[in-house]
This record gives sequence, structure tokens and C-alpha cells, in this order.
Amino acid sequence: MLKNLLILFIVFGVTSAINAQIRTPQPSPAAKTEQVVGLTDVTLEYSRPAMRGRTIFGDLVPYGEVWRTGANANTKITFSDNVTIDGKELKKGTYAIYTIPNETSWEVIFYSDATNSGTPAKWDESKVALKTTASVQQLPMKIESFTMTFDDVNSESAVLGMLWENTYVGVKFEVPTDKTTMKSIEIAMAGPTKNDYFQAATYYHTAKKDLKQALIWIKKAVEGDDPAYWVLRRMSLIQADMGDKAGAIVTAKKSLAAAEKAENADYIKMNKESITEWTKK
Repeated sequence: MLKNLLILFIVFGVTSAINAQIRTPQPSPAAKTEQVVGLTDVTLEYSRPAMRGRTIFGDLVPYGEVWRTGANANTKITFSDNVTIDGKELKKGTYAIYTIPNETSWEVIFYSDATNSGTPAKWDESKVALKTTASVQQLPMKIESFTMTFDDVNSESAVLGMLWENTYVGVKFEVPTDKTTMKSIEIAMAGPTKNDYFQAATYYHTAKKDLKQALIWIKKAVEGDDPAYWVLRRMSLIQADMGDKAGAIVTAKKSLAAAEKAENADYIKMNKESITEWTKK
């Protein structure tokens, strides 16, 4: 019995040793960033090598040669919609990002095959979906780890940033927000709800489109009993931007009353400030 137990413990110990895995930190850890730009989902996956006392550009990363733009597997970017870069369309999908760094500018390449580890064994020019040139900006400090960012994000565009050592390179891409929104408005207007009218009016107002049309839609959104204070607030802003300060004040007072009833401090404050501002003019 004792002998059998001893054998069992030895087998268990050997099995545990075989199954055990040593985990150590990676020198170039993986990173993943997800960003919504307008209505477009953008996902970035890359690895982050560190300087570790080395000279990067012009040495570790030679000038004039294709660079994997990071480390390990391909740096990948995925767009849920077609985007525009430097006036050229890039179809939705996943791309490897390759670059050719130089002292004053980089070539940035979106490559349709994102399954390579590093640069392709054989470069296929037919897989270059888009190529653009971006200027190098010198940073006042050193960036230890290679970093990619989404900068200057707004509803129509963003900048894909690449930072390492004392270098920053940015590539602007534009997204089809207006086209997508206008299409959804057209579809919704075939059988709109009050919320559809509110959303359409809000977009027309914030995008500085046809304010007369925005006012028509927002009036439909406030029809009936007890319209929401945020809808009334939008209507007052549209009226004010159209030059109807008197009408804007009347609507703002209705929004204020509804906001006070709902105890929404933000809208109470905004309405009071607007009423004061419009009364002075």
C-alpha cells in the first residue's frame, strides 16, 4: 500500500512538472486599441518594442527600408467602413501597416495580407492597398516604448499616430460619417418616431446643415404632452441659432420647468444661462 502511494506521488510530481509552464514578460508586449471615429469602428493591434538605450531610427530601424512598424507579428488595423487617406479610398477590412522611415518623412503602407510575422518573405506589390507619405515631427522628449495612438478624433476623421524615440508621424484618415448618417436619416424618415425626429434635428443642428429643416423636425419631436427637457433644450438652441431669440427663450423656459421637475441640475443651469444670455441681446 505504501509502495503504491509512493509511486502515485512520483507520477503526480512528474506530470505536474511536465504540465507546468514558466511565464515571463515579453520584451515587446502586445497592445490593442479600439476607437470609434464618428460611426466607424477602428481596431489597432501591435507590439511595443523598447529603446533600452539603443539608437532607433537610422540604426536599429534603418532609413529607406521596409519596417514591420513594431515587433513580432504584423501590426494590424481594422476599419469597419471604407475610409479615405490622402484623397484615396481604403476599403473596409484588416490591413498590415508597414512603413519606410526616412529622416524627414515616412512612407506608410496598408498591406492587404496581415498574416505575416514581420515583413513578407516576398513583397507583393499587388497587395499594397494604399500608400501615403507622412512628415516626421521631432518630439521634445524621448518615447521609450513604441506607441501608436488615435489623435485629433472627431466625428469625421482621426490621426493614426506613431511615436518612438523622439519621432512622431501621423496619418490622417477620414470616415464616412455624414454619408452614413444621412442614409440612416432617409431610412428613418420613411416611418419616423419622435426620437428619430429628435436625432435627425440634432444632427442637422450640430453639423450646421439646414436649420429650417432641423426646426421642422424638432417641432415634430416636441408634439404632444410633456416633451422631454433635453428635446426642448435642442429646440431652443436651434431657434437661437436661427435668430429667433424670443422663441428660444419661451422654449428654454419650458425646458427649464421640465428639468426642475426632473431635478436635472445640468439642464437647469444650462437653460438659466441661455435665458440670461438671450434676454440681454
